[in-house]
Amino acid sequence: MSFTITFFKIVTILLSIVGASFAIPLAVAFAYGESSVYLVFIIPMIVSFILGLAVNLPTRKMKFSMNTRQTYLIVALSWVVSSLMGTVPLYFSGCFNSFADALFESISGITTTGSTVLSEVESLPRSINMWRCLTHWIGGMGIVTLTVALMPLLGVGGFQLIKAETTGPEKGKVTARITTTAKILWGLYVGLTLVQTLALKIAGMDFVDALAHSFATLGTGGFSTRNASVGAYNSASIEIICTIFMFLSGVNFSLYFYVVSRKFRDISSNSELKAYIAIVVVFIAAVTISLKSYYGGIGKSLRYSSFQVVSLLTTTGFATADFIKWPAAAQFWLLLTYFIGGCSGSTAGGIKVIRWVIVGKQIKNETSLMIHPRGVFAIRLNGRTGRKDIVFSVVAFMSVYFVLLMITTFAGCVANLDLWTAFTGALTMVGNVGPAFGLLGPTSNFGFLPDLLKYWYCFAMLAGRLELYTIMIFFMPAFWKK
Repeated sequence: MSFTITFFKIVTILLSIVGASFAIPLAVAFAYGESSVYLVFIIPMIVSFILGLAVNLPTRKMKFSMNTRQTYLIVALSWVVSSLMGTVPLYFSGCFNSFADALFESISGITTTGSTVLSEVESLPRSINMWRCLTHWIGGMGIVTLTVALMPLLGVGGFQLIKAETTGPEKGKVTARITTTAKILWGLYVGLTLVQTLALKIAGMDFVDALAHSFATLGTGGFSTRNASVGAYNSASIEIICTIFMFLSGVNFSLYFYVVSRKFRDISSNSELKAYIAIVVVFIAAVTISLKSYYGGIGKSLRYSSFQVVSLLTTTGFATADFIKWPAAAQFWLLLTYFIGGCSGSTAGGIKVIRWVIVGKQIKNETSLMIHPRGVFAIRLNGRTGRKDIVFSVVAFMSVYFVLLMITTFAGCVANLDLWTAFTGALTMVGNVGPAFGLLGPTSNFGFLPDLLKYWYCFAMLAGRLELYTIMIFFMPAFWKK
């Protein structure tokens, strides 16, 4: 009984937070006189507040705790409920052809995937476009993390909630209190969003577009208010600003706290950050060289390659060019980014840089062991010797990741997609990237897919966003045994 109350307390608080966020697109609707969509925001907002008050006022003095099983259940269902809440204004606005389309768009937004079923986004009400981009921002830092930040009553079990939601093989607290940690991370998140919005406004975007693209950038989502994405502006300054903030969003947000607290040694010794920077530099150089003859010079090649490499590596998914028309060598390097992703603790998706760092260090150790059979070799992360069991954790995660990738590829093949489209479509769903290759390239959309495949893709996006285990654990019989 206590768990049931706990569950409804957390979920209704979460719904109230999502409902409160409707105020931003509603303000846009009022500003542009989009009266046809007023109620699709107002009604669910009011209902969510009523539910929140009805459940939480009578139980406000109750203390509660959660075990591990209940924590995973609450986190997974919180994301499902939030996705359904996000679907409401999309579906009832009449802008989508079916519930499956509206649900796909909502889950794609909240999981920061950025794949869309729409072929024409510029004809949407600006408030609906704002909501699409705002879902990235809410899901980027994590809707459960936001709940913990705003509701100190979740201090008991708060770390378990965030641990079940956040990304990467190692999870820890920036500060001693998890609610303080969540507030600091969200404060940094809001600050970066405001800075980018101002920069984009100065660079030529109107305020609404600047805010929407900042939401999509900091959440590493990739929804845009323009059909041609960021490329529609044909502005080098806008592209540079987005590239910088996409890169920053792909960094572990804990490192920004270290900047504020002047812990520069922790930043300079961070193994993942050094690998992340190296990957970005190498990949941009490789794609630039591959595009030199295509664009007729280094300058233009560097402009397009840097934007696209950072966009796909951080799983943002913005586009300034149709990269499936690029030379095969350039496409090869872009394809590799789908297998990497951003840093752990960032808003980016994918396997994460830290896991590849651990794999690389373990390969080095195994090679050294062959040369020195009696040697003792350990993985060093951030200048310290890491836990030995972390290698097994990484291998297990990557195994599950590639199994889900293969199953999702097969689902695409069953739905009559060609193998290349099905495979890259699976990559973009599980990795929360956005555009794929083939029929699902950056100038295409997912609207033509059958509804059953869209529903499976919804599952794959949620599983990828929650680092697989939070979703996959429900399919294990042991989870349901007492």
